[in-house]
Amino acid sequence: QVQLVESGGGVVQPGGSLRLSCAASGFSLGYFAIGWFRQAPGKEREGVSCISTRDGSTHYPDSVKGRFTISRDNAKNTVYLQMDSLKPEDTDVYYCAVRRDYNYCSGYDLHEYGYWGQGTQVTVSS
Repeated sequence: QVQLVESGGGVVQPGGSLRLSCAASGFSLGYFAIGWFRQAPGKEREGVSCISTRDGSTHYPDSVKGRFTISRDNAKNTVYLQMDSLKPEDTDVYYCAVRRDYNYCSGYDLHEYGYWGQGTQVTVSS
């Protein structure tokens, strides 16, 4: 069964850190670009990072650049999102997904991504 499972969310104070994990089963993450997204209730899902398998490049929107770091461990079939200097506006449910048919990153068109996990809640609050 092909699936992604996110974990690592929780409650953290502003300025704190969390590391999210995205573990794959039923297929190898190493063949695809992987994206992290987040979504608040009533808002559109937005991309916050992507990692290419073609050249290992990473991509971030300005809202998280310099604070979030995406990485992958193909041996563990897992992608990580290290989140530092967290802000209250980072509070969301975070999802990972496979950029189907592509091994490189190019934007965050939701239609190009699949195998969405169930998400993990991140709450940044004092």
